[in-house]
Amino acid sequence: MKRCSGILMPIFSLPSKYGIGSFGSESYEFIDFLKKSGQKVWQILPLVQTGYGNSPYSSVCSTSFSPYFISLETLKEEKLLTANEVNGAKIDTKYVDYGKLYNVRYPLLRIAFNRFDKEDAEFAAFCKSGEYRDYAFFMAIKKETNYQHFYEWEDGLKYRDKKALNTFYKENKDEVLFWQFLQFMAKKQWLALKKYAKEKGVKIMGDMPLYVALDSVDVWKAPELFKLDENFTPKKVAGVPPDYFSRTGQLWGNPVYDYDTHKADNFAWWRKRLKTALKIYDYVRIDHFRGLDRYYEIPFGANDATSGEWVKVPSRELFDSVHSEVGKDKIIAEDLGIIDDGVRELLKYTGYPGMKILSFAFDGMPDNLYLPEAIEENSVCYTGTHDNDTLMGLIEKASDWDKNNLLNGAKNSLKKMGIKAEITDNKSLAAAIINLGFASKSNLFIVPMQDYLFMGGDMRINEPGTVKDQNWAVRFSKSDFTAKVSERILKLVKKYNR
Repeated sequence: MKRCSGILMPIFSLPSKYGIGSFGSESYEFIDFLKKSGQKVWQILPLVQTGYGNSPYSSVCSTSFSPYFISLETLKEEKLLTANEVNGAKIDTKYVDYGKLYNVRYPLLRIAFNRFDKEDAEFAAFCKSGEYRDYAFFMAIKKETNYQHFYEWEDGLKYRDKKALNTFYKENKDEVLFWQFLQFMAKKQWLALKKYAKEKGVKIMGDMPLYVALDSVDVWKAPELFKLDENFTPKKVAGVPPDYFSRTGQLWGNPVYDYDTHKADNFAWWRKRLKTALKIYDYVRIDHFRGLDRYYEIPFGANDATSGEWVKVPSRELFDSVHSEVGKDKIIAEDLGIIDDGVRELLKYTGYPGMKILSFAFDGMPDNLYLPEAIEENSVCYTGTHDNDTLMGLIEKASDWDKNNLLNGAKNSLKKMGIKAEITDNKSLAAAIINLGFASKSNLFIVPMQDYLFMGGDMRINEPGTVKDQNWAVRFSKSDFTAKVSERILKLVKKYNR
């Protein structure tokens, strides 16, 4: 990756009249904004269909597209929806209202499906490929069972008996086709958008969660790849141990992988997963990379994470297998959290760039690895990630002690890196930190759009460990993307040769 910069912007946050961003005109306009601003990378969050809590890191299917991202205006252009129907779907809220969206959007998508030519050759080929057949069955069965977890279904469907599935299909063919239609439309719109980005010189960095949800197509389709009993109840679940932030640790609840089974077929599931991701994105960031060196597993049914233990992953064999089919230069490692020598050695072995977060840099410690003057080229530098507060939020909420460290640390780094910048208030401090990221040696510098606009904590994307309406729901307005902002970003790109 040549020296460049990019912007972190989730699809759901893009300006839209319809309550949530989509693969429609707002995405094309954002790519135009990136181009005008000299940006080479658009980092997004997982595009998957979300469930309770709306987190894109928990999905019914790790390879799915969110039906909410289907552009209604494109469906109107294809005469699957009328102008009145699309106008009736307008939602004007500060944050994405997922409850309202569910009630408005799905009935509209069913109307579009009913008007769609089911004999369309492209759709027929899509269905024949079987790419989203399991997903479509899964969602259709869920609807028929009043959204029971798959491990609560009757045995024929639960254990994927062919006869039971064929009978279900005959009785619910239209419902299965509806869910295939959603993935067909979403994928078609996404690939058209990705093609447009390529034409504008913009690469797309996607995100791959480490774990999958228990109640998911992934587990239903291949339960042997996870530590489950014969009823699909997890024996062990994922989490993190007690630490400075939590005396009882974090209990995530995802099923953990049975690496003996993965190893037996030379990690075919992992190879397919990365290959699929790299057809959808240009680069993939692996979330919670440390869990591919060692992961923390907790007995199922435990009340907290205190009784867990660390388990070693056959990581070198895993990545040797992955690299036989996937280019190393397309992968970025999220190497944050509890990092030890094992993770550092694995990062070195794979050659992946790790992440450097400027929000963590200025704590008063001279040996802080995130200090901009200490960052190496083979890395991706950020002001903050989707799990951090915005720069302005961080500064405004800081205690006097932390604010002093931030201020003095930034000034010291500016001096060491030969950057002239006067810091007179919170906004100029945030601007100075952005300058430091641009000046760093990192091949890629990513800034969340919120930080370019000096937005406060009310525009934070996610606060880990909480379930709140604001999480995964922040929205921008069209007026945020002005020529003035674009010119300011482009000036930084030219100044720091990105």
